[in-house]
Amino acid sequence: MTGSQDATRSYAKKRLAVVLLGGVAGVAIGLAGVYGIGHLAGNAGPDPACKATIETARRMAPLARGEVAAVGVAQTPKALPVLAFKDAAGADKSLADWRGRTVLLNLWATWCVPCVTEMPTLDAAAKDMAVVTVSQDLGDDARAKVTAFMAKGHYTHLKPYLDPKANLSVAYNASLPTSILYDSAGHVVWRMTGGMDWTTGTARELLAEAH
Repeated sequence: MTGSQDATRSYAKKRLAVVLLGGVAGVAIGLAGVYGIGHLAGNAGPDPACKATIETARRMAPLARGEVAAVGVAQTPKALPVLAFKDAAGADKSLADWRGRTVLLNLWATWCVPCVTEMPTLDAAAKDMAVVTVSQDLGDDARAKVTAFMAKGHYTHLKPYLDPKANLSVAYNASLPTSILYDSAGHVVWRMTGGMDWTTGTARELLAEAH
């Protein structure tokens, strides 16, 4: 094994450790409904344009019940900085590409059992809204893993997006899976940590209310 390969594996292991450690904080943040996430909060600042988002969040708060009771609805949402990831062809993407639409961002990985379990229900939800599933699989082979996973699952509406250094998980202090709903202005409305069946009545009602 070359020194370069050793360095790459060492970096990946350290990165995964950071993701998992950050995930513990992500659970607390998600359940508390705090959405100035991690160090991004200090950079974002209050945004007057979030007034409509706050009203949407208030309207949706009573819907966070039953199967979706773990959803943390934003109290004072902020517009977050743009975070980059890749599509299957290697092109840069960000949530700004979906500006003007309600978007459900889902952070997941092929090795994460709850992530894999909820993926078919996310595909079903993506029939009616934008669902952006960004893999947090690490390393140079992440693209091959994710594209093979998507092909095997025969998902109709989801597309493979990649974040092979897990930058989003670190920035959001997120364990996997984590789902974050953005409104059409790019502001966080709610966040949830943990797997979900997005086809249940309560989940569908929560998503429908966001449009």
